[in-house]
Amino acid sequence: MTIELAVIGGTGVYALGELADVESHQPATPYGAPSGPIRVGTYAGKRVAFLARHGEGHSLPPHKINYRANLAALQALGARRVLALNTVGGISERFGPRVLACPDQLIDYTWGRIATLCEEPGSEVLHVDFGEPYTPSLRRAVVAAAVRAGVGLVDGGCYGATQGPRLETRAEIARMRRDGCDLVGMTGMPEAGLARELGLDYASLAIVANWAAGAGPDVDEVITLQDVLDNVAVAMAGVPGILRALLAG
Repeated sequence: MTIELAVIGGTGVYALGELADVESHQPATPYGAPSGPIRVGTYAGKRVAFLARHGEGHSLPPHKINYRANLAALQALGARRVLALNTVGGISERFGPRVLACPDQLIDYTWGRIATLCEEPGSEVLHVDFGEPYTPSLRRAVVAAAVRAGVGLVDGGCYGATQGPRLETRAEIARMRRDGCDLVGMTGMPEAGLARELGLDYASLAIVANWAAGAGPDVDEVITLQDVLDNVAVAMAGVPGILRALLAG
């Protein structure tokens, strides 16, 4: 099976609306089962796979996602390029709610997650280069696709991956700002690192759902899930155009 692109959906993104002639797959992997069925179909004339990272009913918190199985299952179905949709909070001023961004760096603050293919005894020890955590060629292609589609997209930014599922304290966000983070999310790692170990091209299309704690103009703002989902729905309006342009090459 030839798959032109695999898309992993985050919070608020549980399907690709324009995916047609859909078949469902849930291949076994050496790491267990993926988050749910992988929907493979036609999108803009190309074969595309979609997987809801948290499950289609959002049943999996970030630290319980089997990131290894998700990526291995997509690879087993023939995917070589993966575009991760990550619902995030904005820290720096360019990354307010409803902004789309394609980050170029990340910092991993997660802990206790299986973060490598080298976990089991006898596994090959991999020391992959991760200086550029997102595949530069795919990232450039996403940015160019947004330009062709006329969709606003911030090129670059540092994604800080936190443990979750709780949101961060103001002090944690202040530390992340000092560290150079522009965005905060809970699923960017170990997904990006595992994609590199598997030899997959990988990039993130970050959907800013809210200001991170203390980062916006209203420092006392209380973040609700409904606000997050509403903002994701608005920002997602630009994603189909980016995907169509990306697939058109």
